[in-house]
Amino acid sequence: MANQRETNSYENQVDEFTEALATARKMQQDWLNYGLNFIHLYVEDVDGDWLETWRNEEILNSPLLDTIKEFLGSNDDVAVRIRQYLGEQSSVAGASLALFDLAVNLEECWRIREAHSRLSAVKNLLALAGNRSDLDINDDVELWHLTNILLAKLAEIL
Repeated sequence: MANQRETNSYENQVDEFTEALATARKMQQDWLNYGLNFIHLYVEDVDGDWLETWRNEEILNSPLLDTIKEFLGSNDDVAVRIRQYLGEQSSVAGASLALFDLAVNLEECWRIREAHSRLSAVKNLLALAGNRSDLDINDDVELWHLTNILLAKLAEIL
């Protein structure tokens, strides 16, 4: 019986592979027949802005992003320190847009798997967001500390 199930599994995989191969061959033949215009057969809105807006819906409907936005706007000590570092007051109208951009970028940084790379990405993000191009040694140490506590807090809430 177990051998029978295993054989069925392989047959399904072979069928799926055969179907994918046939689709790829058809696409290749369309490319040979129509040149670059073959894309019109597969994409309805070729000339639209679909490429530029590819991930907008995914980003804007992300529960991870919502959690980060709520955190950055909260009265948590780390969130307050981040806003102070960035030189923003929560009542300023432009601050909400800057915090939104920071939240989107933090979400992207959070997807980085390697801890050291994530730490460097968040540090660079904070340095750029804070317009701190002329960091001295003390500011750099403060920035590393702020980055570490921010990542620790995000790990805690996410």
